[in-house]
Amino acid sequence: MRERQPCLYILASERNGTLYIGVTSNLIGRVIQHRESTFGGFTRRYGVTTLVWFDVADTMEAAITVEKRIKKWPRAYKLNLIERDNPRWRDLAVDLGLEPLS
Repeated sequence: MRERQPCLYILASERNGTLYIGVTSNLIGRVIQHRESTFGGFTRRYGVTTLVWFDVADTMEAAITVEKRIKKWPRAYKLNLIERDNPRWRDLAVDLGLEPLS
């Protein structure tokens, strides 16, 4: 994966099952920010740090369009999307070279 590539991603909390959907042009860097709670807000409050799904887009505009669509989906649809490609809910950030969460 290129360092700068528009991506749509879903993070999950191991504590409470909360999902977070976002877009970025630097997936690895953004996951690190979530893991380190660099910014306050939703992901810090709910401990959303596990990368469970992502998709690479051609443009940032395309990624944002899909993000907005998925955010409107019922939770069951989001869970199906994750489980289709990642049925065991592994932390996909490990596959991208990051250390496993402790």
